[in-house]
Amino acid sequence: MASLAVHDVRCGTAEGQMGGMRIFIPFCYGRFRLRLAAVLSGLLLAVAGASPAPAAPAPVPVPVRGSAYMGMGVMAHDGTGGRAEAESPTRRAGQVEGVDVSSHQRDVAWSTLWSSGTGWAYVKATEGTSYKNPYFSGQYDGAYGVGMVRGAYHFATPDSGSGTAQADYFVDHGGAWTNDGRTLPGALDIEWNPYGDACYGKSTSGMTAWIGDFLDRYRARTGRNAVIYTSTSWWTSCTGGYRGFGSTNPLWVARYASSVGALPAGWSAYTMWQYTSSGETVGDHDRFSGSPDVLREFTVG
Repeated sequence: MASLAVHDVRCGTAEGQMGGMRIFIPFCYGRFRLRLAAVLSGLLLAVAGASPAPAAPAPVPVPVRGSAYMGMGVMAHDGTGGRAEAESPTRRAGQVEGVDVSSHQRDVAWSTLWSSGTGWAYVKATEGTSYKNPYFSGQYDGAYGVGMVRGAYHFATPDSGSGTAQADYFVDHGGAWTNDGRTLPGALDIEWNPYGDACYGKSTSGMTAWIGDFLDRYRARTGRNAVIYTSTSWWTSCTGGYRGFGSTNPLWVARYASSVGALPAGWSAYTMWQYTSSGETVGDHDRFSGSPDVLREFTVG
């Protein structure tokens, strides 16, 4: 950098432009005149060479309402901790392999699943009070046709309608139960919200009331207690660890790991466990905590 004489020094500022911005640079000169242009050039080069500020991250797109599926929010929030004893679907001692599907699987290879040991299935029927799975009938009847017991599930969106209204919509569009020894009770999928606020904008007391309304209405319409599908993390956060449903409603717990882990408050055992989202043929695989005979008994209540 140029030096200045120590006597008869005068100072000021110089104005310039860089990238559309006005900049002001202080300078001084005396009898030994400072080469102002050189100083300005050096400063401008230094500023221009600075690393640009990092760009803001692109916003995560919000899924379209109706596109949710069982475990969508769980996987996004809790992640996966490894597949449970990675194996092809087969009847393990004391348990029966199962799957859950939605419109994302479209035409399911049910015969492939059946021949590999899958004994039961749940099919998404509805979401909120306006969405119906367009593949429901084919998937539901397809599972039945190869010999499986099957049931329907409802993806809950407590921010879009009451529990009572959503239970009615579910029962009216595939969620009804039949005492034929082949139909599982309907399941309420209540998990991390893939569309926005994790707890759908409800307080813990508001959420437990909403769930209670759905369960009460479902039982009044069908005579069966609905299965509750959830994760321990969501249940703790959004219901405050409510214990009131554990004595009446079977638990279907979601945890993609080598063990089921801690259960939601109120339950000492699970009926079903969704243990992976990357299983054979359809992705989501589950285990029923009982033998094939116990599974058949479960269908009749």
